[in-house]
Amino acid sequence: MAVMRYDPWNTLRQLQSDLDRFFGPGTANPGLGALARSGEENGESASNWLPAVDIREDEHAYQVHVDLPGVRPEEIDVAMDNGMLTIKGQRDSEQTESGTNWKRVERVRGTFFRRFTLPENVDPENIQARSRNGVLEITVPKRAEEPAKRIQVESADG
Repeated sequence: MAVMRYDPWNTLRQLQSDLDRFFGPGTANPGLGALARSGEENGESASNWLPAVDIREDEHAYQVHVDLPGVRPEEIDVAMDNGMLTIKGQRDSEQTESGTNWKRVERVRGTFFRRFTLPENVDPENIQARSRNGVLEITVPKRAEEPAKRIQVESADG
């Protein structure tokens, strides 16, 4: 299972994201070219944050755990299409009282988007997802492996 794709631009994109978040919206550098396009191709540029994901495999299924504290289950969209498992959604901003003097804000709000390539041996019809205590748990079962069919080779010689 392809858990993580090598992305040489990831560190620079993360630094740019942190700087954008620190200095506020609208400060992205349009001259980044390939660096910015690389994020667009895998959907990260449409995200405000990337939740942490753990993926585990056993003989029957893949277990995907996504940290989504503060995200209601109805705000999460899980889809399987052409061998890609897509998880997206949104964490809303909390209402703040006027006059509150925040000293530090680190919890990111907004949209998230994660996509994973799954192997061919998964059963997309029986994927299950549930949210428990701020963790999205997705079970992607494997299809039963059929034994290789032996084919009798016949002699064409008379």
